[in-house]
Amino acid sequence: MPKFQLQSKFKPAGDQPKAIKQLNAGLDNNKKFQTLLGVTGSGKTFTMANIIAKQQKPTLIISHNKTLTAQLASEFQEFFPNNEVHYFVSYYDYYQPEAYIARTDTYIEKETQINEEIERLRHAATQSLLTRNDVIIVASVSCIYGLGNPGDYYEHSITIETGKNYKRQQLMRQLITLQFTRNDVDFRRGTFRVRGEILDIFPSLSLDNYYRLTFFGDTLEKIESVHNITNDVNGIFESFEIFPASHYFAPPEKTADVVVNIKKELASHVDNLKKQGKIAEAQRIKQRTEFDIEMMETVGYVNGIENYSRYFDGRAPGEPSYTLLDYFRYAGNMRSNNPNDWLMFIDESHITIPQIGGMYAGDRSRKENLINFGFRLPSALDNRPLQFNEFEEKIPQLIFVSATPGKYEQDHQKQIVEQIIRPTGLLDPEVEIRPTENQIHDIIDEIKKRVAKKQRVLVTTITKKLSEEITDYMIEQGIKVQYLHSEIVTLERLEILQSLRQGEYDVVVGINLLREGLDLPEVTLIGILDADKEGFLRSDTSLIQTMGRAARHSEGKVIMYADKITGSMQRAIDETNRRRTIQIKYNKKHNITPTTIQKDIKDNYLKGLAKPVVDIPKIDVSKIPKEERSRLAKELTMQMELAAANLEFEKAATLRDQINELNQTKK
Repeated sequence: MPKFQLQSKFKPAGDQPKAIKQLNAGLDNNKKFQTLLGVTGSGKTFTMANIIAKQQKPTLIISHNKTLTAQLASEFQEFFPNNEVHYFVSYYDYYQPEAYIARTDTYIEKETQINEEIERLRHAATQSLLTRNDVIIVASVSCIYGLGNPGDYYEHSITIETGKNYKRQQLMRQLITLQFTRNDVDFRRGTFRVRGEILDIFPSLSLDNYYRLTFFGDTLEKIESVHNITNDVNGIFESFEIFPASHYFAPPEKTADVVVNIKKELASHVDNLKKQGKIAEAQRIKQRTEFDIEMMETVGYVNGIENYSRYFDGRAPGEPSYTLLDYFRYAGNMRSNNPNDWLMFIDESHITIPQIGGMYAGDRSRKENLINFGFRLPSALDNRPLQFNEFEEKIPQLIFVSATPGKYEQDHQKQIVEQIIRPTGLLDPEVEIRPTENQIHDIIDEIKKRVAKKQRVLVTTITKKLSEEITDYMIEQGIKVQYLHSEIVTLERLEILQSLRQGEYDVVVGINLLREGLDLPEVTLIGILDADKEGFLRSDTSLIQTMGRAARHSEGKVIMYADKITGSMQRAIDETNRRRTIQIKYNKKHNITPTTIQKDIKDNYLKGLAKPVVDIPKIDVSKIPKEERSRLAKELTMQMELAAANLEFEKAATLRDQINELNQTKK
């Protein structure tokens, strides 16, 4: 099996050698939880790459959003060009989950728009993981959602070899069992076609090439790799392996038993609904389920088959779904009879951990409504994301990576390793506090100084309205400025930030300038307006993260506009000064002059894969019954706290305003 081969023109420097040595020692001594406290610009990704190269284990890296996941995957592909580095995120460009709103008697059918390229990348990730050891998968939090049984996915794969005899009709039936479809007109991934003695198969993981099988009678004479557009032959193989076209693979030998169990559950659920006087609901679930059963028996598949995954997987009620983590565990068992024979990193863990913990409750609430009103069987509850304790049970050795580790990391880490010294010698930015009076005029004066030097500026506010008003005012003052908020979709956000680096804009204004993990070496000034407004927008964690955006330039500076120093401000300033002191001491000892990071402006690596940010619908309070307003306010408060924990400040601020409006109408 190939081994990880790290390729880089750089060698570990600054705090990196110490961090690599200590974390590897912790792994060798079977420490389950460790933390890499790495400041912005200290090369955390390079440290992670060195650890992977030393440990030589398949690795899962979890990131908190699609943008950062793609960025990390791109960086690891550069470090490991000869190994398998994959990108695993939700394959939905648009996802409207199935739901029922009882108050208005509205059923919302599941509606999705699948990004075929991302689906291909997901298959490439799982198939590499089950067939190789040198695999890195960079995943979003979607890795804790159901994925189908890895045993069925692997064990029903087909190996096809030249020189062997195959009954083509039987081979085609096998392909259909693997959920390939015959399509002689629209030939694409997950399909096959037949032309005389030739059988073409387009695997689900293939980018542009399909396999052409040439037979003489029943003997397979030749296997060629053919480009889908040009039809040029670009390879000849002795054999290849075909995996199911869907992760929700339903083995035909299980279908009969599955149908029996579904019918038993259906009868029980119909009886329960009738006892509650829900006659219409009982009739509805009977009709829907019987249709699904007929489809499964006839073609082996039905839309929404994942809702019956408990039966296909052979799981007991309440048992969690299989996820990407189980594919790692399955591969570990195959490799060394050890399901924990792999590594996990959680990037930006202070954001990602709360996200992982917050997925289960919302999914269950939606499905309980569907079950109570006759749209789904109770077993649908078992097609779900992992609960946090279930996620914990599947963790192998884990390294948290963050500049500001949260409480969970602090409670569980067996070792914390600081990576504060930057190889570039760059310091955390200077912090200056100025009064809020005339803060807009003051920041504009500072912006003009930076613009004269061809430098860039970020300005953070506490409301979307203020960011727009400040942007409009700056435009009147002749400043090239743009604002960012939650209504701007991911791809447009990336294009705005790209334009900032290229100089099309000199300033970006917004509530939350953290979500993309901004890597902007041209930024020399961060202006934090109303820094003394204590709350999730101005917590010590968010302030430290925001200030770190100016740490990639030798002239980095932060101006906080405040009339008092809050506890969060003081903690953030103290931590920044501590880091500056350590770096200054190191620079003097090694005679290092801080050097601004030089980074090429690359094409947008996420083009075509971006997922829109779904805006939060405005609630018309007048249409909410008074007795429901307290419950809704409580539910929105939970959503706001989760959004704040994830540093999704625009979303949290919108929810906060809705809660305030609800609370006012209760009086």
